[in-house]
Amino acid sequence: MMMKLADLIEENVEEIAALDAVNGGKLFTLCKAIDIPGAARTLRYYAGAADKIHGTVLKMSKGLQGYTLREPIGVVGSIIPWNFPTTMFFMKAAPALAAGCTLVVKPAEQTPLSALYYAHLAKLASIPDGVLNVVNGFGETAGAAISAHMDIDKVTFTGSTEVGRKIMAAAAASNLKPVSLELGGKSPLLIFDDADIDQAADIAFRGMFYNKGEICVASSRVYVQEGIYEKLVKKLVEKAKATVVGDPFDPQVNQGPQTDKKQFEKILSYIEHGKREGATLLTGGKHVGQKGYYIEPTIFTDVNEDMIITKEEIFGPVMSLMKFKTMEEAIKRANNTTYGLASGIITKNLNVANTVSRSIRAGVVWINCYTAFDVDCPYGGYKMSGFGRDFGLDALNQYLQIKSVVTPIHDSPWH
Repeated sequence: MMMKLADLIEENVEEIAALDAVNGGKLFTLCKAIDIPGAARTLRYYAGAADKIHGTVLKMSKGLQGYTLREPIGVVGSIIPWNFPTTMFFMKAAPALAAGCTLVVKPAEQTPLSALYYAHLAKLASIPDGVLNVVNGFGETAGAAISAHMDIDKVTFTGSTEVGRKIMAAAAASNLKPVSLELGGKSPLLIFDDADIDQAADIAFRGMFYNKGEICVASSRVYVQEGIYEKLVKKLVEKAKATVVGDPFDPQVNQGPQTDKKQFEKILSYIEHGKREGATLLTGGKHVGQKGYYIEPTIFTDVNEDMIITKEEIFGPVMSLMKFKTMEEAIKRANNTTYGLASGIITKNLNVANTVSRSIRAGVVWINCYTAFDVDCPYGGYKMSGFGRDFGLDALNQYLQIKSVVTPIHDSPWH
């Protein structure tokens, strides 16, 4: 059934990509090339794992025979965000289905359309009624009902730290259901003097401005070693100025509109904070056009760790650029955050790469790349970026309970 659903997604790629572009301002070409085919790949990966869920045989110390079973946790409530409606839907649904669970998915109220279409395709794929359910609604009503429901056995959520706290509190107050949370980020990217300038500029720019900055792992804090700082700043400003902001259905456009008015206004208010706190606005910072929620790619320099734009997740196209001298200083400043979702290192020095990757407290460290996601690679946060993992077999285990089965063996020769 999961394989059939993957086939149906690929057959309807144009329509689904159009829904996500209309709903969330995402680039149609990227939805078609990356998000939608990625959903089909995720389904196939977990479909392949569904018949390989095994327990273990225990070698027990007494006259007992024991083994473990891995059983589905039950009904899963999945609350997903608006920035990657398709990716997030299947990041949660695919491992839960493979584990044998049923799901109630609540898409974000800003982007409900593709989720409804996936429910329709699930029916065409012969997934039985009641197995994959989509419930639309607002977080404070539908999301709260899922979190507090006595018959939901687990909640998985991607979104803000503030909402994650509410979900945990509701889970604790109801049936103590387990919760997995992938929350905000303020991810550091450390660029060392030996980096290739062009490659570093490409990685830093894409890491921050992909999907108009509405991405949890955005490299919003870019630390550059002083030897190449000026050159790199120049390259990044050139890239920002060359970015075409506009209609997400136009293949020439690099950046579409922010998801909605609320997000648009929030980003602009952070830009004003940055100016007021004394950061230097190198480029961008303004609304593009007379209508629509378009914002120029924005780069601040002369930024420090005490500024609001460095501490809080903006979730928009705003980069903070900072200079450092030594590796030790870079590590310390990179870790000076309540978040710990992702991080990046750009260097040709293997010792630097190894030391920094083991020193940064984050769930993902990308070396000489960024946003290098793969369905086989677990993804999730440290600290206030949450706990639990999506992708990989670690995600599958989140939807399984371990049951131990024990029988006495009298006169066992192994006792």
